[in-house]
Parts: sequence; structure tokens; C-alpha cells
Amino acid sequence: MSLLETVQLEHLPPGYDISLALFRNVKNSAFLHEQLLAGNTEFEYALIDASVLVSRVHALAAVYRAVSDLLGGRLRSRNVHSEIVFSLSPNNNIAESFRRFGITPATTSLLVIKVSLPPSSTTDTSTASPLSSPDIQAHLAANIEGDSLPFTDASIASLTDVARIKKIYKLNSGGGAKKTKGAVNGAGIHGGNEDGNNQDEVLIIDLSILIASVLRAKLLVRHYYGIRHSF
Repeated sequence: MSLLETVQLEHLPPGYDISLALFRNVKNSAFLHEQLLAGNTEFEYALIDASVLVSRVHALAAVYRAVSDLLGGRLRSRNVHSEIVFSLSPNNNIAESFRRFGITPATTSLLVIKVSLPPSSTTDTSTASPLSSPDIQAHLAANIEGDSLPFTDASIASLTDVARIKKIYKLNSGGGAKKTKGAVNGAGIHGGNEDGNNQDEVLIIDLSILIASVLRAKLLVRHYYGIRHSF
């Protein structure tokens, strides 16, 4: 049974439920990837490679931005779930964001996100799901072959590939802590680190990513509305 967590983000209207489930040792990513490519509406989720996440905030910030863009009529991808994946990207290349952050046939650690809209909402009917949290949990349990983890910073850290994230976000690696041996797509950043600096490094990376995301969001809003003045 998957460990599904349902949250409501501050500053979003009531009724926008965000359901999240984290998995490691996923064995059927190829099948899940095929469902997305086929547009199977039973798999209307954001399926994110968890090795490129550093914290809960990292993931939830992307959710908040995607839902905000949905409410503001600013979606640049197919729906709010694909927009969550796109929102993780440091640039505006949608296809590249799916390759870097979305599920691939080789993915072994996975974050699944489901956005359910209020029944009265008609903003994006593809997300107006009648499924309850138990329904979503049962669907994930039946269709994802992997080990369920709680959606916590510690669990995410156990999956993070620091070197890969630094490369994606073009973060300066000089003087940082060494990557934990074998940390590739789910080997982790905690445990076995003799210098004890990896946790501090991840906090710095997390902050750097969030700052970059805020700046990119402002540029997108300026482009969308044709705003000339500075923020």
C-alpha cells in the first residue's frame, strides 16, 4: 500500500487537494511512461524522477506555481500535471524539462503528484477527479511496482543525486561537499559521508533552486503580460 499524503497549500483557494506519494526501487517505469505518452486519463499524474529533487519544498514549490498558473490561465503545457514537471525546470524548454524531471523507462525513484480540483471548477477538466484519497492510493498500489516511502525530506534525501542536480541547475560545485559514493538515481546523500557536509550542501542547493525558480517565474509573468517595468 502506498503512503499517500494529501495537502492543501497556503494561498491557494480551498478544495485544491494535492496528493503525493514517493517510491523507490520502481520496476515498471517503462509501463508508466507508456501510459503518459498514450494520454491514458487513468494516469493523470505528475510523474517525477525523485532523484532530481532535494526537499519537500522543492516539489511543493513546483506544485504551487503550476496550480497558480492554472488559475491565472497561464499554462504552457497540456495540463496542470505536466506543468508541475515543467515548473521544476531552470529554463523554458518544455521538452527538455520532461526529459530531465519526468519519468523515463529507466527511472527507479518516483514522486507521484495528483491535483484534484473543486467540483465547481471548470478551469481544467482533466484534473477534476472524483477520486478520493483512498481511491488514488488504491490505484497507485495496483499500478506502481515499487517500495513506498513517506514524503519527507529524509526520504527524498535518500534518493537525491546531487551531482545530477548541480549539472541541471548549473550550480557551482567548487568547494562543495563530495557526492556520496554510488549516489546515482536513488543512492542518496545522507549516511556514509565522513565530512558531514552533505546536509549543508543540500540546503544551499535547495535555496539556490528556489531563488532561480522565483526569478524565472517573474520573467514568465512579464513575458505573458508584456510588462515593461521591473519587479
